[in-house]
Amino acid sequence: MDFKDDARLDTSQVESGGRGGFPGGGLAVGGGAAGIIALIVALIFGVNPGNITGGDDPAPVNPSSNLASECKTGQDADQNEQCRIVGVVNSIQDYWPEVVQNYTPAKTVMFSGRVNTGCGAADASVGPFYCPADQRVYLDLSFFDELQSRFGAKGGPFAQAYVVGHEYGHHVQNLLGTNAKAEGDRQGPESGSVRLELQADCYSGAWAKNAYKTGLFAKPFSQTDIEEAISAASAVGDDSIQKRTQGRVDPEGFTHGTSAQRVKWFTTGYESGDPNKCDTFAGGV
Repeated sequence: MDFKDDARLDTSQVESGGRGGFPGGGLAVGGGAAGIIALIVALIFGVNPGNITGGDDPAPVNPSSNLASECKTGQDADQNEQCRIVGVVNSIQDYWPEVVQNYTPAKTVMFSGRVNTGCGAADASVGPFYCPADQRVYLDLSFFDELQSRFGAKGGPFAQAYVVGHEYGHHVQNLLGTNAKAEGDRQGPESGSVRLELQADCYSGAWAKNAYKTGLFAKPFSQTDIEEAISAASAVGDDSIQKRTQGRVDPEGFTHGTSAQRVKWFTTGYESGDPNKCDTFAGGV
């Protein structure tokens, strides 16, 4: 993944929450902080709450509060992880207004340790998530190390880009009202939750195919980049996580899709470059 050296970064789309984080509030989803966090995880990324919250917290990566001064150009994005996140967010939000009428930008909040959100309090163990109540994506950058060390992904810059693209896929779903299709259907191999997650993977792939057109990247993504995304998608499949954590696979407990399904739908989005091909709610998954 290579940014144009002279591409201009817009840091206004990213906030640095720091430790303690963004002052949240707003409508709480579910009941109680634990229920809110569990619901966020179940709705958003692809890891069952009980599987990601166990064990020691990951070492925090403190986000810089000087993004505006540190992240000005694509050259900065190639050299600095936080600036790279800014560049990816900029590209994603340049892409979606072209395909979603009246697209409303969503900010990303980078935090360390713990953060307060419109959906309640969360800590680093939750991983990346999107909060519909305040329309923000939340990232603790230490999660990307966890993706490699605990979930076996290859890692790499484009694994991060895939994750960010997935979270913004949830923002698109929120804007389009797709979330309502999963209400009351949270578990099972063809549940609404699984379909919601797989569609977000597909949306991430559709952005990836069109990212070069946003003008921030020096060239289209390479096969190596795409393999990093595929590795990340495979690592957080329900079946892979269940095998690793409980030694068996229980399809009735699926909330996000198998490794094969996650790879299939990211690939569908990437190969077609068309979000309209991402209708996981029509037919089988």
